[in-house]
Amino acid sequence: MRTIRDLAALRARVRDWKAAGERVGVVPTMGALHPGHLSLVHTAKAACDRVIVTLFVNPKQFNSPEDLAKYPRTEATDAALLEPAGVDLLFAPDAASVYPPDFATRVTVAHLPEVLCGAHRPGHFDGVATVVTKLLLMTGADQGFFGEKDWQQLQIIRRLVADLNIPSQITGCPTLREADGLAMSSRNLRLSQSDRLAAPALYKAMEQAAAAIHNGTADQTALAAAEAAILRAGFSRVEYLERRGAEDLLPIDPATPRPSRLFAAAWLGEVRLIDNIPI
Repeated sequence: MRTIRDLAALRARVRDWKAAGERVGVVPTMGALHPGHLSLVHTAKAACDRVIVTLFVNPKQFNSPEDLAKYPRTEATDAALLEPAGVDLLFAPDAASVYPPDFATRVTVAHLPEVLCGAHRPGHFDGVATVVTKLLLMTGADQGFFGEKDWQQLQIIRRLVADLNIPSQITGCPTLREADGLAMSSRNLRLSQSDRLAAPALYKAMEQAAAAIHNGTADQTALAAAEAAILRAGFSRVEYLERRGAEDLLPIDPATPRPSRLFAAAWLGEVRLIDNIPI
């Protein structure tokens, strides 16, 4: 595996691969890798001849300088995990390469970012949309791989790729979980020992609510019970717990059945955990 920081060198390598008729996949990350990221790599390896992993802590998607400063930077450890996984190239640019001094462009997707996480993190998804657009164009990837844990992000990326005619296929990959059900996330590293023990209560309560709704319990009743269970487990606040359409993220009309998911964000200590599951 080769680590590249320079865009010209990246494009030269990709150009050679494509001249040889090889399909190129990309797994965009912010580092602090865990088995969930590696599962994306394995899916990419199965679908593509060459796999690029990008490592860039994107400042434009953080809502506070403090949160950005706390995000773990573990490039050496990440590289040690990626090489045996068969990654061909690690692209790890610095901030000035991605956002040069006079950078003045922002990618904004309408409607999809206005709910759920977007309603509580203004500007976050503009930062995500902008950097993903850049990374897809910089790598020239034929296929991009993203985790379903960030379901809202996945739908936004699918929308921008379709709207901007970016020639990259977007593949969503299932959420990988710890043995106790907690969705794998780089932010889990910031949980205290006691908070880590309480964290699986989020997924458990969501599963129970989804099962209750599936069996005919009214959404409001099932979600109220789930929120109470999450708070009893030690979470300080449930930011949202909602059932929405799987693709458009619009509210669900129980009289008109269609694919839906249960979405949640809740605070445990100083860590904000998110999750989603199908209903």
